[in-house]
Amino acid sequence: MVLPGFRITLGFTLTYTALIVLIPLSLLVWHASHLTAADFFKTVGNPQVVASYKLTFTASFLAALTNAVFGFIAAWALVRYRFPGRKILDSIIDIPFAIPTAVSGIALTTICADSGWVGGLAKAYGIKLVEFAERYRLDFFDVPLLDKVDGLRIAYTPLGVYTALVFIGLPFVVRTLQPAITDFDKEIEEAAHSLGANRFQTFWRIIFPSLVPALVTGFVLAFARALGEYGSVIFIAGNIPFETEITSQLIYTQLEELNYPKATAIALVMLVASFTCMFAINMIQWYSARYSK
Repeated sequence: MVLPGFRITLGFTLTYTALIVLIPLSLLVWHASHLTAADFFKTVGNPQVVASYKLTFTASFLAALTNAVFGFIAAWALVRYRFPGRKILDSIIDIPFAIPTAVSGIALTTICADSGWVGGLAKAYGIKLVEFAERYRLDFFDVPLLDKVDGLRIAYTPLGVYTALVFIGLPFVVRTLQPAITDFDKEIEEAAHSLGANRFQTFWRIIFPSLVPALVTGFVLAFARALGEYGSVIFIAGNIPFETEITSQLIYTQLEELNYPKATAIALVMLVASFTCMFAINMIQWYSARYSK
């Protein structure tokens, strides 16, 4: 059955998509084409650029994975339980949506620096961990972020980048899962209980599979947001080349130097890699939704 106004709505959709998405991206490719093939691969294969790609994708993936776990727990608690302050906590989840990213970056840097509340505790307990490891000659505490003098450092380290990406990505997972948990038919749970399933079996074999598509969607949204994040990361990262410099900052540096071809070349690789990751994850989501049905 053809929907009324299908041709008009389809034409409007394609035009709007072309103006907002396809044309800007094609200009990105056009600017990058000003480089020769040798210059293009030299630019995107620069060790500093490759290091920024590794940090950006690794931190984004780990942050999205963390948000998928704890976001699921938070969404479940907000939907299934009633407790004092639930509505206030539900509103707090949206804070990363509302505040400017620069504000969140400054706040995270202040609290995670060595003189901050969280940073100070991490430093103190990190020093104790190193002393404990040295006393008992334990090698599993030999972590790059741990130091005998500085303890566990958060700000101006890759851990700070990860922390900022977790902060900005949590609402995407929670808000995606909440409607799915709310709409889940409780009669199915009751039927499972009546057939002898315990609470864990009911959750793991009945409830969780039906929520996997929403969970994967939240993971994808958090991952995509983390890949393109800039404002909240640059303050806490410190932008140290080969250590805490993210790709967005590297692109911005090239633009400040009016080196548009190199900036667009780096951005083009980021675009292709991001699209590949999104396509693969969406295929997994499609398979999960089909399997759950």
